[in-house]
Amino acid sequence: MQVDSLSSSTVTTTSSAKSSSASLAGSYQSFLTLLLKQLEVQDPTNPVDTAQYTSQLVQLSSLEQQMSMSDKLDELTSAVQALGTGSSALGYLGRTVTAEGDTTALQNGAANWEYSLNSEAASVTLTVRDEDGAIVYQDSGATGQGSHSFTWDGTGRDGAVHTSGTYSLTVTALDSSKAAIATETRIKGTVTSVDTSGTSAALGIGGVSVPADDVLSLS
Repeated sequence: MQVDSLSSSTVTTTSSAKSSSASLAGSYQSFLTLLLKQLEVQDPTNPVDTAQYTSQLVQLSSLEQQMSMSDKLDELTSAVQALGTGSSALGYLGRTVTAEGDTTALQNGAANWEYSLNSEAASVTLTVRDEDGAIVYQDSGATGQGSHSFTWDGTGRDGAVHTSGTYSLTVTALDSSKAAIATETRIKGTVTSVDTSGTSAALGIGGVSVPADDVLSLS
């Protein structure tokens, strides 16, 4: 039984680093399996030629080195991609973003949200809660189908003025039959910090952390 030399197509890297690594690993395992099988079934009276066996070991070593290089290239690619994401995220600093979510911070005396109604509503109640979940403000909102803006100036329903902190908005929309209407809530604020230490960048809006991937618009 003879182990043929590896063809160049077996170890050619592809545009996908993951596919390349998987291909090399598969080739390595196949080559090793065949080599061991050759030693197992060889005729003791006519063993594999030493030069041929040495050549096969060299090929195996070469393939192992290519696997190692492929792994290092994968790591390098990931690092470059992470650096690119972080550098791009720095462009958000000082800009106003609209992002998915319902919790934002008071900035310059105001907290801003947007909300959408899937259909016309008979009534809409906007409820603002503080970090502890206590209701600090409640009022009616626009009832038309589509998107609406809502700004809270920090004045609580008890007359107290809030100047800092994070707050969440709950939108309760009902139709004429008192059935709930689906809603979506978004936050709007100025990016005050950018954290690129994780696998994806996070934007700071006041004291609220928002994944850069959740940003819907920038102004």
